[in-house]
Amino acid sequence: MTAARRRAILVLAIIGLVAAFAIVATQLPAAGANGLLHPARRRVAASPPRGCVDATFAGEGVRLEGWRCEGSTSPRRGTVVYLHGIADNRSSGAGVVERFVGRGFDAVAYDSRAHGESEGDACTYGFFEKHDLHRVLNVVGSGPIVLVGTSLGAAVALQEAAHDARVTAIVAAETFSDLRTVATERAPFFFTAGIIGRAFRIAEDQGGFRVDEVSPVAAAREIRIPVLLIHGASDVDTPPDHSRRVLAALAGPKRLILVPGARHNESLRGDVWDEIDRWLNDALSGVSRPM
Repeated sequence: MTAARRRAILVLAIIGLVAAFAIVATQLPAAGANGLLHPARRRVAASPPRGCVDATFAGEGVRLEGWRCEGSTSPRRGTVVYLHGIADNRSSGAGVVERFVGRGFDAVAYDSRAHGESEGDACTYGFFEKHDLHRVLNVVGSGPIVLVGTSLGAAVALQEAAHDARVTAIVAAETFSDLRTVATERAPFFFTAGIIGRAFRIAEDQGGFRVDEVSPVAAAREIRIPVLLIHGASDVDTPPDHSRRVLAALAGPKRLILVPGARHNESLRGDVWDEIDRWLNDALSGVSRPM
């Protein structure tokens, strides 16, 4: 093979690589936006826990499927609303629901929009989900309302509580502080800042929301009710600094429990629930109970 032919092949190879990279680069923002808006949908296979029945709630333009549960002891202490994490559904809260029902609370758990059996095509991380939660609270019983959320659910709880005086207390496990930060942290290593920025813009256009308005840390500045934050000390998906930032911003009674060795979705373990029970008893002391 002549030197000229080798040079020609090399030039063609370089052109091909550049073209391939350009094609991939144009597709990556769309792929990133799709991953943000459309987390895996996990269908509900579990039956309602003891004391619960299937229920349908009207969200903000979507139908939400869930459970309504009646406390098994007297007197009634209030209502707990369980909010699940990303790519999950209400069945992950079965144990939480049973725990609170056995302690005199009514309980509600539902699939967030675009999750489980609920309607909705896009997840907006609290932008629309807080409005869904607001509508659900319109139909729960009177008295103290406690929001118990994990990951996405914790972020939704904080964003709703900033503007809803009906919420009495929040247990927020593994929340993110703001969507732009956590999504950037979770992006693949080959996503440049430019690709991430374009992915956000595509997601905003397709999902009809604004990324920078999804901010539990901003909501925290308006919250005056008791908030218990819980985070795994070994969480690399949503690092503990997210909860630390929310803690610093909270304006009312607050506490952060860092769980040694716990990764994402591992912080709500047995010994932590004892702490939650004690904290909640204190948070609800002096609050009038429903009849």
